[in-house]
Amino acid sequence: THTCALLDDATVKCWGQGTFGRLGQGSTANLGDQAGEMAALAAVNLGAGRTATAITAGNAHTCAVLDNATVKCWGAGTSGQLGYDAPLILGDAPGEMAALAPVNLGVGRTATAITAGSSHTCALLDNGTVKCWGAGVNGQLGQDSTTNLGDLAGQMAALAPVNLGAGRTATAITAGQSHTCALLDDATVKCWGLDDFGQLGQDSTANLGDQAGEMAALAAVNLGAGRTATAITPGNTHTCAVLDDATVKCWGDGTQGRLGQDS
Repeated sequence: THTCALLDDATVKCWGQGTFGRLGQGSTANLGDQAGEMAALAAVNLGAGRTATAITAGNAHTCAVLDNATVKCWGAGTSGQLGYDAPLILGDAPGEMAALAPVNLGVGRTATAITAGSSHTCALLDNGTVKCWGAGVNGQLGQDSTTNLGDLAGQMAALAPVNLGAGRTATAITAGQSHTCALLDDATVKCWGLDDFGQLGQDSTANLGDQAGEMAALAAVNLGAGRTATAITPGNTHTCAVLDDATVKCWGDGTQGRLGQDS
């Protein structure tokens, strides 16, 4: 219920529902629903001298990759999705955005991309690894458990990268409501988390990433004989990929025709 834009001067502006501070304005006011509000809308305070290179909006939180390759998140963090080792709500009170610290991505690690699900967040790091934090109830963090991460002291410093398979790294990441997908360095796709509609592309409805050993054994999505992917995106409970031959395939929840299969 909110929208954010990365502007041509590398600032960020967000509008829509303001509860939990997701707009980064130091308040919970809705913005963009009254005359004159958009013209007066201030840029999100990312810190002195800081600008953004990427943004993502979850259900009630927002994250940005900054010009120094750090990550900052604000809004609802009750499941740890802000990555601050506490179940915080940030950006809803004056002064909080100016004081907002970078997320701890690990010693020496920086981010190249960011994606937010409903209540979880994932970052693609400078070494091609992926780290996810927040709600883990369906395995969407890829940690072979259902534990929330980022809501207790010390969890972010200790957060392990997602096991993408032996020798595999990621080139892109994307998060749905409660599932996560990565485009790997060999142009395959792997998805984990909630699978109630087949959105993981595993010909089943079993959640993956919530039990010991599942990530190490996770198979790539079958995109068709000889086919690989160049881009991926999930919806709420479905996933789509652009393939190497410039065709598109979608899987998961087909309600309202969202898979493009005339059914």
